[in-house]
Amino acid sequence: MSRDAQQLVSEGLLPGHRGGGKEPLVVAGLSPSRLALRRLRHNVVALTFGGMFLLIAALCFMAPLYARYVAHTGPNDNHVMETILVGGHRVDVVSPIGIPIGPTWHSRFFFGADFNGRDLAVRLLYGGRNSLIIGFSATAITIVCALVIALLAGYYRGWVDILLTRFLDLLWAYPAVLLGVAIGTSLVLGGLSIGPLHVSGNSLGVPAVIIGFVNIPYVAKPIRGEVLLLREREFVDAARVLGLGPLRIIFSEILPNLSSTIIVFVPLMIANSILLEAGLSYLGAGVQPPNASWGTMISSGVEYITSSPYLVLVPGITLIVAVLGINVFGDGLRDALDPRAAISKAH
Repeated sequence: MSRDAQQLVSEGLLPGHRGGGKEPLVVAGLSPSRLALRRLRHNVVALTFGGMFLLIAALCFMAPLYARYVAHTGPNDNHVMETILVGGHRVDVVSPIGIPIGPTWHSRFFFGADFNGRDLAVRLLYGGRNSLIIGFSATAITIVCALVIALLAGYYRGWVDILLTRFLDLLWAYPAVLLGVAIGTSLVLGGLSIGPLHVSGNSLGVPAVIIGFVNIPYVAKPIRGEVLLLREREFVDAARVLGLGPLRIIFSEILPNLSSTIIVFVPLMIANSILLEAGLSYLGAGVQPPNASWGTMISSGVEYITSSPYLVLVPGITLIVAVLGINVFGDGLRDALDPRAAISKAH
């Protein structure tokens, strides 16, 4: 038996034999979702990296607990004029010549302080929470808007498709970072007003809306292609024969068949949104002071990278691990939902 056949037998996709005997192995039918879950459980690398991301996310969302019960300070509290006890000696949080204390594993300044005397570990957790909130919110905006555009353009075709695809092409023509900087700079100065709703320029909602908007074509275009294929399938023709209207067909026949594609896009877009937020914040068009994010921490620490490299390394390494974790998990999730992609990638 070939290796691919043995894998299919082990996953319950083909009948096999117990041990080396002739007794057939009876396998109950499994739904596609349960088969995908079974394949994902066997992907140790994807689960490990996904667990790393969940651990970082859990620690970031517990930032208020760490700040209150461990560090006893807030993310914006200034300790320039204070001293702390390290190894039985009193040490300045920021020295008289302006050099902040470095990582001290046995004091409450676990990762040290920045040049304003703020606890770096507290700001790292609060900044991570802000980055994750923006990443999750931007992903939700992207997925919802992209689904609406792709379903309308792919199903109705004609002039609807022409108008919506030209709008996607217009967004696609600009690099995401440049478009985000252009929109972010204008919104940071004047805020965001939609009817009675007004969001100030330093709100976390502004970078979330910007990132969610510029990422729409990267999701809408592939989904539109799938909708164009699904609308020609036999089950959609049968639904039309039964008298179902367009909206009923879209929500009951086409949308459920897009679920695996949407599930794959979610972790990948979360990673992309976190990275884009870091880039925009680094350039001053994302999260605004005094709010912290991994991007703003890297931006403020670059100036002092020669004297205090930990100001860049701590948020930078955390950002890399978080994005790498969700990316590898998303790749494993894609392979689990589409085993043909995994086989072709292996060859």
